[in-house]
Formats: sequence, structure tokens, C-alpha cells
Amino acid sequence: MPIPDYESLMLPLLKLLSDKKEHEATQVNELLTTEFNLSDEEKSARLPSGAKPVIYSRVHWAKTYLKSAGLLESTGWGRYQITERGLDVLAKNPTGIDNKYLSQFPEFIEFKKRSKKIDSKDEIEESSLQTPDELLETSYQNLRTGLAEDLLERIRSSSPKFFEQLVVDVLVSMGYGGSKEDASAVGRSGDGGIDGIIKEDKLVLDAVYIQAKRWDAPVGRPIVQNFVGSLEGYRATKGVLITTSRFAQSAFDYVKSISKKIVLIDGEQLAQFMIDHDVGVTELATYRIKKVDPDYFGEE
Repeated sequence: MPIPDYESLMLPLLKLLSDKKEHEATQVNELLTTEFNLSDEEKSARLPSGAKPVIYSRVHWAKTYLKSAGLLESTGWGRYQITERGLDVLAKNPTGIDNKYLSQFPEFIEFKKRSKKIDSKDEIEESSLQTPDELLETSYQNLRTGLAEDLLERIRSSSPKFFEQLVVDVLVSMGYGGSKEDASAVGRSGDGGIDGIIKEDKLVLDAVYIQAKRWDAPVGRPIVQNFVGSLEGYRATKGVLITTSRFAQSAFDYVKSISKKIVLIDGEQLAQFMIDHDVGVTELATYRIKKVDPDYFGEE
């Protein structure tokens, strides 16, 4: 049989996880290839870029979409298990699960908004009306969003020390301060509520102070106030507070009301900065889009 598309894999994947146990991604891949009775040739068929087998890529996207809809959850890098919502879906005995089905869940709509800039679930169903140029852009944004989710998953399973150094690496790569050597040495300070200091000049006449925490819950005003208070001990005027979750509106309102320059970076922004500045990622494939050169065909 042909290699199933990622939507066709969603329901079988969810059923495989219905035992409520934690499953390794590699194990899930093997079980699905067996369930669909794929031939050795189909199992080894690779993407045009040669990066990975087609079936593994499609299973990955099925997992990404199910996770974004809250039907399964990550329990660590490369490990998944079904959620209560996923069990509720299976209890309704659906004939299939696809993007249209997942659009009933607000979390999935938010996920698609981040990648496709859509306004409603109705627009998800109109993707077939897109031009090739639009489809290319949509696919690129989907890949970025999926990669950002993968990065956050890895970050959340890393050690606090690694996360603090990662944050320093990202800020240095973005052009803050001087050399990475200076930043990494300071990045191990971690005292007085400060996890890192990036010198903006050799004499340290100015510096950016960092606090990086892997919170799960939204970060509100009290935590930001504590961070601002810790800056007083350094007579600092600039700070960057980074979380793997998100910031409550009260945090943004507070930052606007004070004289210090405080930048708040949530998990989604951090992942996008990592992608833009090549921190923790590597190039998988390059596609060069060409057009007719009118100068070549011009008449003298």
C-alpha cells in the first residue's frame, strides 16, 4: 500500500498510545510502519532533500498536530503519551482524525495561527485555494512552527545550567555585548537573582543583565518586580527576563510603567530567535526558487 499521509496517521497513532503508557518516538515509528504493512522500499523512501524517511517525517507531523490540539503530550525529548482529551476523542470512536477535526480545539487554532497567520478555523479549510507561492510560504511557516515546538521540548528537558548558557548564547548571537567568551564566563554567575551578564563594552561601563527560568505557568508582575529589584544591587538599567512559558499582560504593563529598560522574551520568541540566529539548529535543506530572467531574453 502507498505511504499514508500525515492525516491518515493521526488516528492510528492516537490508538497506539491509548494504553496511557509513555512511548518512545522510534518505537511508535516502527509500530506504525508495521501496522500499515509498508514494504522495505516504502520504509526507506526518503524526502527529496534526503534528510529523513518519508514515513518518519509524516509520523512526526502527525504527532506535532495531535500535540498542538492537546490530544497527546510530550513527557521528555522523543517520548509521548496520550492525554485525557485524547482518550475522550477515542471514546467517541471517530472514523478518522484530520486538520478539520482538530479545528474544534482552541489550542490547535492558536497553533495554526502562529504558523499560517489565519484568523479562524474556516480558513484552515481553504488551504487548497492557495497558489503555489502561497503554499510554499505556508509550508515554510509550518516548518518553523514545528521546529520551534521541538526546540522548546528540548529546552524544557535540559538542565537549568544548560538553559542559562543557551540564553546567553542566543543574546550574543543576536548582537548583544561583546565576545561569547566574556558572556559565557559571566553566564555562570547566577547570584543575586541574576543568571547572566553580557558586557556591552570592554570597560563594562554598560551591561545587560539576564534572568532565565524554565517556568511552566504564565509569568506575572511579581516575578518581574523581583527581577527589577535584583537589578538595583548592580545599579543596572537594562535587563532581559526570559521564560519558556509566557508572560501575563500584567507583566508587560509593569515594564511599561518603569524607567529601566526591561525586555520580556517568552518561550515562543526564544525559539524563533534560536532559529533566526542558528543557535541549536542546523540547516536541513535549501530550495532555490527561480524565475525567468527578462534581461537574457531582451532584444537589442
